[in-house]
Amino acid sequence: MKIETLKQRLDKNRPMTTITIRIPEDVIEDLKRVAPLLGFSGYQPLVRAYVGQGLRADLERLEGDTVSALVASLKRHGVSDDVIQEALSEVTQR
Repeated sequence: MKIETLKQRLDKNRPMTTITIRIPEDVIEDLKRVAPLLGFSGYQPLVRAYVGQGLRADLERLEGDTVSALVASLKRHGVSDDVIQEALSEVTQR
């Protein structure tokens, strides 16, 4: 993944679009139950997180991008998005 694409993905104010997806009611109930336990404000942000995690994993696997792998590793080690964004800004300004 290119640096510019990565910077866009880390932007918390990215434009959103509305979709409709059919999900079994029991799955929605489980998502609603689990979301607050994982620190999410509701089930929709949790679903977005799940989709994002799966998408990043697949993109990383398909693209073999070391930058994405590095960012994922930093996040797993507790590095905040702000610190990662700052580091990416420093790298792209050179």
